[in-house]
Amino acid sequence: MLKKLVLLASAVLGLSVATVQAETLTVAASAVPHAEILEFVKPLLAREGVDLQVKVFDDYVQPNVQVSEKRIDVNYFQHQPYLDKYNQSHGTNLVGVVAVHIEPFGLYSRHIKKLNELNSGATIAIPNDPSNVGRALLLLAHNGLITLKNPNNLLATTQEIVSNPKGLKIRELDAAVLARVLDQVDAAVINTNYALEAKLVPTRDAIVLESGRSAYANLLVARPDNKNSVAVRKLAAALNSPQVRQFIETKYKGAIVPAF
Repeated sequence: MLKKLVLLASAVLGLSVATVQAETLTVAASAVPHAEILEFVKPLLAREGVDLQVKVFDDYVQPNVQVSEKRIDVNYFQHQPYLDKYNQSHGTNLVGVVAVHIEPFGLYSRHIKKLNELNSGATIAIPNDPSNVGRALLLLAHNGLITLKNPNNLLATTQEIVSNPKGLKIRELDAAVLARVLDQVDAAVINTNYALEAKLVPTRDAIVLESGRSAYANLLVARPDNKNSVAVRKLAAALNSPQVRQFIETKYKGAIVPAF
């Protein structure tokens, strides 16, 4: 009996030490799909000695602020064009660690089912952050609704529209509210994460959907001082694992596609 108690105490002590030694890694993320993917990899990270703590944000600014100020370790919500613009505008030097998935942009409407049903003078809402303005305009241009001065400019603005045959009124709004104003506009270009939160199914509900071959893969983002840390590298490996690929393909059924 004494031997059993000693073995049990040793096991408990070993568990306690392992728990103490587990490294905490905090990550800021959008709710869908980023936080869902991160919750999926939590057990993988736990087995690697990393306690992953996911902090959900509903905007595209605070996750970068929190990481820049070292209040959170990393974030996962943005693509490279957005990150480049943010760094340029805020004097930061956040860096992408690994690409995880692509969220094809979609044009949605409560009022029409096809592009040719869009009336002259119709109002189309698009995200108002610079990188997504360009992305939304490229989607409209690729579908023949407008013509841009430079059809390859990822950071195009409405000032660069050189042809607008239907006289469309383009309203720039915060990305988080676009799904909520669908009844108030003729159509809206919506980020897939917000579309999913609003119970829209991109492959079913989008009038047009961005190609999966895109420059807008969503990244795990860190600071230069921690991008190569053991915990961050373990998270990066987990996010590019076969298990995560299968999870994305099974759960999102083409609405979100792996970028690796």
